[in-house]
Amino acid sequence: MYRISAVLPRLATALLAGGVIATAWVNLAPASYYDMAELRLLDLVPPAWLGLRPFSLTPLHLLTEALMALFVGLLAKELWEALILDRGALRGRQALFPLTMAAGGAAGGFVVWWLGGSLTAALAGPGGGGMGGVAGWTVTLGADVALCFVIGRWVFGPGHPAVYLLLAVTLALDALGLAALALTNLALWQPVEGMRPLWLALPAGAAVLVWLTHGRPPAPGASERTHRARQALWPYGLAAVVSWAGMVLAGLPGALGLLPVIPAIAHADRSFGLFAEVEGLLHDPLNRLTRLLVWPLVAVLFLFGLLRGGVDLAAFAPETLRLLASLWLGRPLGMLVLGLGVATLFGLRAPAGVGLRDLVTIAGIMAIGFTLPLLATETALPGGAVQEAVRLGLGLSLLAGPLVLVLARRRRAS
Repeated sequence: MYRISAVLPRLATALLAGGVIATAWVNLAPASYYDMAELRLLDLVPPAWLGLRPFSLTPLHLLTEALMALFVGLLAKELWEALILDRGALRGRQALFPLTMAAGGAAGGFVVWWLGGSLTAALAGPGGGGMGGVAGWTVTLGADVALCFVIGRWVFGPGHPAVYLLLAVTLALDALGLAALALTNLALWQPVEGMRPLWLALPAGAAVLVWLTHGRPPAPGASERTHRARQALWPYGLAAVVSWAGMVLAGLPGALGLLPVIPAIAHADRSFGLFAEVEGLLHDPLNRLTRLLVWPLVAVLFLFGLLRGGVDLAAFAPETLRLLASLWLGRPLGMLVLGLGVATLFGLRAPAGVGLRDLVTIAGIMAIGFTLPLLATETALPGGAVQEAVRLGLGLSLLAGPLVLVLARRRRAS
């Protein structure tokens, strides 16, 4: 088994620190907290040909639309390597089991969210408020790779195969969440903005151009100068900026802005595992860029916890219970019943050393939903009370971690 990088505990610590400060702030002095998050830094009036409405740049807007693209890029890097590199964790038949578990968890969470919405709408009656049906369902997808890893390592211990399966399932669920976030935003394009999809030519062109000039392996017999030029990082930075701009102009969340460029960056020939510590010693451009972003990412996750992780304890509403039911009931049951059922039907096996009890524990840890679901609330939910109620549910979902720890210790003691 390989050693996992220390970057995940750092990210988890930064996220929780920001969230704790924000929660205390929003409950003790809510007016000043929201004034800070929504502070007008700059009023912008884009040219009409860009297709953008005038808007005010705030710390929250800057974080979710720009800085969080770095974190999503990190997830995309790990996902891409797991899918295409030799010995990747999500490549070939070995990927089917974690993917099936993730799909089962996503389906279970969606079904409970839908049933909860239908029940709430029926009880409230016409004009009763809230959300019915499947509206806002993308908040049930995505997990929290850093927090889930930290809990998993405490429960199973370093080096246990269940920790690596947990990482694979979490990353697969995050991939589903990112895909849903992109697709729902595509569906929200308005007829008056029908030309905006043309802006997607920018990220596509940037990715293709940087791959042709730097990302693909040099031709056999290429000069040393050519090899050195292919190791430069600035072309990827430029392509990332162009890609991000094109995604925003096209109407997609800025947090997804780096996704088109990730596959175009020159990478290692083989995978050493998800978030492997040894990747810190590799010299390919993709891993070098990741190392440069480690401490900026710690700052970004702290700011995300500070600006988006503030949980208003007075915001309790039916949507809070609906979200908790989706994460605590629907997702684990979906993983264990649907995911394991399909895996058994097709003869898929868990990794060696991972038993049924370990799978139940993994399902319990996966009841945590925070970073990506919080990111999805920006576009999936209406603002105001509904968004605050769901955010409270996401904050309460973190209690699944201590609960799993207590149950695991009692199991060992018995």
